Amino acid sequence: MTRWLLTCEHGGCRVPSPWKPLFSRAQDVLHSHRGWDRGALCTFRHLVPEIADAAFYATTTRLLVDLNRSPGHRDLFSEFTRDLGEGERRRILDTLYWPYRGKVLQQVKRWRAAGHVVIHISVHSFTPVMNGVPRNADIGLLYDPGRRLERELCRRWRTILLDTAPHLRARLNYPYRGTADGLTKHLRREFQQGYAGVELELNEGNVGRRCAKVASRILGSLHSLRAEIDG
Repeated sequence: MTRWLLTCEHGGCRVPSPWKPLFSRAQDVLHSHRGWDRGALCTFRHLVPEIADAAFYATTTRLLVDLNRSPGHRDLFSEFTRDLGEGERRRILDTLYWPYRGKVLQQVKRWRAAGHVVIHISVHSFTPVMNGVPRNADIGLLYDPGRRLERELCRRWRTILLDTAPHLRARLNYPYRGTADGLTKHLRREFQQGYAGVELELNEGNVGRRCAKVASRILGSLHSLRAEIDG
């Protein structure tokens, strides 16, 4: 049996009270794409009730600690937090990072122990223009090409999207590589079999006021994909 897990690591730009002084002069940055993935949580909330067997999300800004980065990664902490003392950084990890990652990991462990195949969709968004270069996609499906389940899943999902929503440009492993550091990559290392991790990347330009419309197209494609997989 297949179990579907949805997560959203960058759903907001909230700063918990103990660390608000760090961002007293950084409101513009907090509310920019550096602070959060605009539209990701909105889309996530449209998908979860009909697709997810379990779901987890966070609304704390990634500028405090990035839940989608591995320990030791250069971007785990931002310029606002990386120079804090070791004790304070450990406090941030113990308060925010490890609890979130632990909940996701334990859910996958329970399902795998029960013999279920886990399909994990991590919802993100990307800026329409990066360093002056327009991103030529509305939807990106990021996966590890070396993992057969992920490869076949994403290729089929893209085909369904192109058939049902031809006006949305769906691309594979764009605008980022699916093998880059992230929660899905960490879980692939933990679960060599029976786990497929996909990052759903949404063009920010489409998921503002049009969030519900785009999310409904994605939801329709996932209904079709799940029907094929679950039989």
